[in-house]
Amino acid sequence: MYSNLGVKTNPILVEQLGLIEYQKAWDYQREIQAGVIEGHIPNTLILLEHPSVYTAGRRTETHERPIDGTPVIDVDRGGKITWHGEGQLVGYPIIKLSNRNDVVGFVRELENALIAACSEFSVKTERYCERSGVWIRDAKSDRKIAAIGIRVAKGVTMHGFALNINPDMSAYDRISPCGFTDTGVTSLANELGRDIKVSEVLPVVERHILLALDRISE
Repeated sequence: MYSNLGVKTNPILVEQLGLIEYQKAWDYQREIQAGVIEGHIPNTLILLEHPSVYTAGRRTETHERPIDGTPVIDVDRGGKITWHGEGQLVGYPIIKLSNRNDVVGFVRELENALIAACSEFSVKTERYCERSGVWIRDAKSDRKIAAIGIRVAKGVTMHGFALNINPDMSAYDRISPCGFTDTGVTSLANELGRDIKVSEVLPVVERHILLALDRISE
């Protein structure tokens, strides 16, 4: 499916892949990224879910890994360890940045888009200083609802974001998510106090992410 918001002549290809193994999706990302770099594949946004899996970014330390022997996939994105699983919407924007050096700006655009998407479900979220991702900060605690980890090669992005919608949150108990020991994690379902499906949230996230990507892509 192509999306053209009317600002650029080049549409962004959107692929909704459903539930797909992490390694298979990672291989597919690399294939698309190579094509975008070479110019024969358009900027692409992949939206999907993963079966339960832990992935460790380049900054993950040994003590942050599961101590019970749970398998972890080491990946080439930034950041530390995190978890993916059903009930979590994962997005992989593979785009050529209009300013290939503005990686921080790209991350901020993703954060803004996810903050706007959460607000449509009456969940107030925000940034947290130098900690990437999207957070809820109130009198109860600081807790992360969306993680972001990316890699950029030759000005083209890969990896992306993971928004907790209604996953099994106990999976986070085995790790220090993103290396943080002084904060928690949450989901839209937890914050709303009701069941909510990925299919309900996906079109809202897609719309806001595409707006963000249109602003920063070449």
